[in-house]
Amino acid sequence: MAAPEIDENTRTELEAAAFRRLVEHLRGRSDVQNIDLMNLAGFCRNCLSKWYRAAAEEHGVALSDPEARETIYGMPYKEWQARFQRESTPEQQAQFAAGAASRDH
Repeated sequence: MAAPEIDENTRTELEAAAFRRLVEHLRGRSDVQNIDLMNLAGFCRNCLSKWYRAAAEEHGVALSDPEARETIYGMPYKEWQARFQRESTPEQQAQFAAGAASRDH
């Protein structure tokens, strides 16, 4: 079954809604560490914030890394780290190192 034809504005609105839902989901899953996301999916909250900042720059909007991270984390990054970030295990670090060459972020 072919996907329905969607006009450009509607497509943009759908993509924006999906992005907001992803950010909301990640904010609600503070138990999931960034290294886990990197190891399983090849991206993390920090990658998402970098992509957001890059998109802003493409549209002439100056956005700093801390501002972009706060958009994704829902709070200043340092606060999120203090509240939720745990030390990564040697196993997580080894998995991250093994996949580092194939990641694009």
